[in-house]
Amino acid sequence: MNIVIKALEPLLAADFFDFFDNRAFTDNSPEGPCYCQRFQMTREKEGAAIGGMLRQYGGFENALKHGLADILRELARQQIVSGALQGYLAFVDGISVGWCNVNDKANFPKESANRAKLYAPAEKREKIVVCFEIAPEHRRKGIATALLQRAVDDARAGGYAAIESFPQRRDGRYEWNFTGPVQLYKKAGFVIVNERENDYVMRKELTCA
Repeated sequence: MNIVIKALEPLLAADFFDFFDNRAFTDNSPEGPCYCQRFQMTREKEGAAIGGMLRQYGGFENALKHGLADILRELARQQIVSGALQGYLAFVDGISVGWCNVNDKANFPKESANRAKLYAPAEKREKIVVCFEIAPEHRRKGIATALLQRAVDDARAGGYAAIESFPQRRDGRYEWNFTGPVQLYKKAGFVIVNERENDYVMRKELTCA
């Protein structure tokens, strides 16, 4: 299977939404509907954006008719255009089948809308792997590994000092593990640097290319 990894850019927005609309969460994952937009915004900005859309649609009932997914989709579209949402799409036979949110820590708010705390000052030159979503029929075929390797390679080439992740603490395999399993990161050379109540902080030091 030929896996092609491409960095997200506005020209790939149609492929991003094609994946999330047609192949992601088709196994009834509790993470859907999602367009990976919450990490890049504060609760205040999310509330203001949704409030603005409620006004645009003429109130809550009309907004519900329009669809919550459409509101989240529009927030993601705006983030793609502005560059706030970054990461990689995986393609097989020209079709987008996987996604990984990877970004400079400095591009995140100090606390995201979902209460994640991913921010670090720009001078630290650190990236973070936030999440994965792979189409169910393409899992366990090396796609997450390819996405992660591209993220590491680009971070190193970009002069970043390190790249981190925060996989969940689980004893066994979990189908909907959106942050990626510990073993995936270990195979890529990440090491556990902190153990928290629900997850680990894993880190890979980088040497500039």
